[in-house]
Amino acid sequence: MPDISARKTQLEARLAELDSRVHTIEDRLDDPVSKDWAEQATEREDSEVLESMGAAGLREIEAIRAALARIDEGSYGECVRCGDLIAEKRLELVPHAPLCRTCAQG
Repeated sequence: MPDISARKTQLEARLAELDSRVHTIEDRLDDPVSKDWAEQATEREDSEVLESMGAAGLREIEAIRAALARIDEGSYGECVRCGDLIAEKRLELVPHAPLCRTCAQG
């Protein structure tokens, strides 16, 4: 079983990093639009990329908050679907993983 305290610290650090990144993206998306048509096209493409990055960040934030809640409940490291333990290697790669390998593949 992983060192829960270290894992919690890791998750909280990632959460802070993502929160900062999402706020930066939101600020950039609020920037005024250029008056030049060619620039506007480029800005629209950039905005689409930023929106995609922001959405991915928000999904990861949600997953991390759920993992932190599982730590508080004492169920961290257990698959939320089948109840089996999630492999330590999987948690090292994806500390907020809610599912064991079998359930994630199914």
